[in-house]
Order: sequence, then structure tokens, then C-alpha cells
Amino acid sequence: MIEKKSMGSRLKFVFAVFLLFQLLDFSRKNKIGIAYGRDAINILSHDRVTQLVQSHNIQHLRIYDTQPYNSKFPEKGTNSNESSWCVASSTAPESDLQKALDWACGPGEADCSAIQPGQPCFEPNTLISHASFAFNNYYQNHGATADSCNFGGTGTQMYTDPSYGNCIYS
Repeated sequence: MIEKKSMGSRLKFVFAVFLLFQLLDFSRKNKIGIAYGRDAINILSHDRVTQLVQSHNIQHLRIYDTQPYNSKFPEKGTNSNESSWCVASSTAPESDLQKALDWACGPGEADCSAIQPGQPCFEPNTLISHASFAFNNYYQNHGATADSCNFGGTGTQMYTDPSYGNCIYS
């Protein structure tokens, strides 16, 4: 017996096809951004996205959550059993990020030794990458609260481990 598909399933399929075409079209430039909302989170699995990125030689991929604030984010002053990290906002002006990074590694006393040349988190040698590592170090050592991830509005909490290679965000 053939099962009827709900309207929601059809919309998810259309959205997945749209994302796939968008991925293939923009891959010619070797850069892409994918936006998704809560209902679409499982349409393209991590493995499938990785396969598409590798097969089309995409060098820069940024996935945007169109609904980033949900019940998974702890309220100010509450504890969560879920791990969280603090990273630099991709929309923050570079001048603000630089000031926040200087503060975090200076008066904020974050351990920024891992983002020095030759250390595991130096590459990629970008302001956003270095600021993310420093912000997270400060955040983890100051209670992992929304306040400890503010950095003048340049920090943002996340629930996916940003660690990569030998660069471990603790």
C-alpha cells in the first residue's frame, strides 16, 4: 500500500531539492551558505553535505540557522546539562572583534597561547577564528553564561563543538 505524503513532507522535499540546487549552483564559486530552519535540520545529513562539499571542491561553507534562538539556549543564570561554547559572531564588525579579542587575551585573562604561531589553533589565521577560540576560553572559565559570551555583542553561544583537528575548544 502506498503511504500518502503529508504537505509537510512535500515541503521538506521541495526545500531539500532547492538546497541541493543552490549548493550545486553556488559551488562553481567554491563558496556557499546554506540557510535552514528547525523543520529542515535533518534534510541533508552531515555526511551528505560533506560528500557534496568534497565532490564540488567547495572551500568555504557556512551553515546558517534561520531560527537560532530556541529552548535549547539556557536563560541567564541557569545551568544546562548540554555542553555549550562561545564563538565570535560572523556578523560582528572586524574592528569590534579585534577590540574584544584584545580584551579577552589581555584584561580578560583568557589563555590565548593556542592561537599563537605554530600552535594548534593558529590556523586558520583569521580574526574570527582567533576571537572564537579566545572568547570560548574566557566563557568556559567564567561560568559559561550568556553574560560571559557577550564581548560587546560580538560573541554568540552555540551547542555544536567548534573544535577542529588538533584545536580543541574546552
